[in-house]
Amino acid sequence: MHDVIVIGGGNAALCAALTAKESGASVLVLEAAPKEWRGGNSQHTRNLRCMHDAPQDVLVDAYPEEEYWQDLLKVTAGKTNEHLARLVIRSTATCRDWMRKHGVNFQPPLSGALHVARTNAFFMGGGKALINAYYRSAQELGIEILYNTKIKDLKLNQGHFEAAIAEDGRVFKAKSCVLAAGGFESNLEWLREAWGQNENGEWPADNFIIRGTRFNQGNLLKFMIDQGADIIGDPSQSHCVAVDARAPLYDGGICTRIDCVSLGIVVNNKAERFYDEGEDFWPKRYAIWGRLVAKQPQQIAYSIIDSKAIGRFMPPVFAGVKANSIQELAEKIGLDAKTLCHTVEEFNQACVQGTFNHTVLDAVPPKILFPIKLIGPFLLTSHPSMPMPLNPALPLPI
Repeated sequence: MHDVIVIGGGNAALCAALTAKESGASVLVLEAAPKEWRGGNSQHTRNLRCMHDAPQDVLVDAYPEEEYWQDLLKVTAGKTNEHLARLVIRSTATCRDWMRKHGVNFQPPLSGALHVARTNAFFMGGGKALINAYYRSAQELGIEILYNTKIKDLKLNQGHFEAAIAEDGRVFKAKSCVLAAGGFESNLEWLREAWGQNENGEWPADNFIIRGTRFNQGNLLKFMIDQGADIIGDPSQSHCVAVDARAPLYDGGICTRIDCVSLGIVVNNKAERFYDEGEDFWPKRYAIWGRLVAKQPQQIAYSIIDSKAIGRFMPPVFAGVKANSIQELAEKIGLDAKTLCHTVEEFNQACVQGTFNHTVLDAVPPKILFPIKLIGPFLLTSHPSMPMPLNPALPLPI
């Protein structure tokens, strides 16, 4: 019998396992995925947002606690727990030393992501390297790891853990258990239930793309709810980004995200804008665009930029649609040309010409960084955000 069983194999699970081992416990990690897909959604991450009061190695300037908290409060529209949020925020100031001890290396942001140099520390090699470093450290410390081990039930006795029961019938006993098996974002049926039906009779979740793992089915979450565990939050709340609509259903990862939203306009299938693309700096807004697109007809939108935006953002894996006029662009993506031309013209008229500076917010409505020219090469994106078709993507529920 082990002292601690950790169910899950991503960042949270491995941090728990390593910490327990450092405290002298014997630890068993049970990962549902095969070894090559281990790590859950953590394999698709690329950076960590860090509080710091002064420049630190790869982080420039300062990003104090209060600013971090206000950013979180704003992006969640006030739906967050201040006590827990501040606990996490303060921990980000020191956690990188612990991470380095377990083999995680950091690097400055790449070209196209320089506007987060003050707030985010990037993992060298991305999330996959982060996960691999933790697994190497776990093996060196003697932590036992089992893959392809899907836990379906827990044996509890008066609220205390006794054993974990796998789908194949294996029973794992331990003195204590850490549940770190993710949310239910891979469970399309549960997502459908959580998001429900909209006023148009559509089921928005039917058009969602899960850019993360397929293994977060929420089985243990459901088990604990059925056992009377306290529920907190809204099941439809999530870190919901806009990704390329051509991305695969699962595991498309960061390269499917559309990052040029703030550099142009986003329209729905009626060729109409529906939100201020330049409301704030993109790193503070990218996680709301999946939900915004989910509220549009057929859960589809198009991010449109012109040639001036090229090279100013991290390009996605799929190329955008190119056109030499708004009319041609509308025809290529199946939008009403007259409406799209009107939308672009209205946008351009509202913009004030000036020197482009990606690090400063434009105080003049519509707060877009620069207008789109009516003549010139255009790109178009799909799946929530970018010059391509956009769809909502759910990497992880919050």
